[in-house]
Amino acid sequence: MRALLEQAPLLRVCGEAGDIGEALRALQDAQPDVILLDNHLPGVRGVDAIGTLRQAAPLARIVLLTVSEDTEDLAAALRAGADGYLLKTTELDQLCDAVQRVVGGDSVISPPMLNKLVTMVRASNQSEVGAAPMAAPHQVDRAPQAPFADALVQRSVIDALSEREREILTLIARGQSNKMIARALDIAETTVKIHVQHILRKLNVTSRVQAAVLAVNHGLG
Repeated sequence: MRALLEQAPLLRVCGEAGDIGEALRALQDAQPDVILLDNHLPGVRGVDAIGTLRQAAPLARIVLLTVSEDTEDLAAALRAGADGYLLKTTELDQLCDAVQRVVGGDSVISPPMLNKLVTMVRASNQSEVGAAPMAAPHQVDRAPQAPFADALVQRSVIDALSEREREILTLIARGQSNKMIARALDIAETTVKIHVQHILRKLNVTSRVQAAVLAVNHGLG
């Protein structure tokens, strides 16, 4: 892994460790921009060490790099504050791109896992709708509560997207990468990147993951 990462001209590996104790000792000398963390380590799961690592390197972005395609592991990583979740099957150029995006403040999730996350959110939404009680008669004429008002604002923003932007947002919600979207729509990958930037700005979100969840919540994808 180190040898592969060091092939990227913009990346430099400043340390490596075989367990959390060794990692904490290494962080006394190095303050990395990104920590790539395996979830299966001796003595403790990587996800359970995120808080400790963040205390040792508060400015570092933490990305799980794992073989696990389990949605429970993904959810646990996100709840613990991970900035990304990448599978070890990720191609080198995609991994390097993901690391640079994380440094820039984005959150990254491997497309197959993003697809599973969207499915999980959709199932959760359907469960909540099925369990939601009917409003009491005296509640009907009340002013909308804040979450409902926020939802209306989000819906209006999505409706204001161009047709092409809605197409791309739908494909993002299905877990497709920029390269896959470019191929599906027969446009340049650089054009897709520009559209994605516009979509994130218009939706007032900072990552594809947030955009995907928002899209699913409003029936896209």
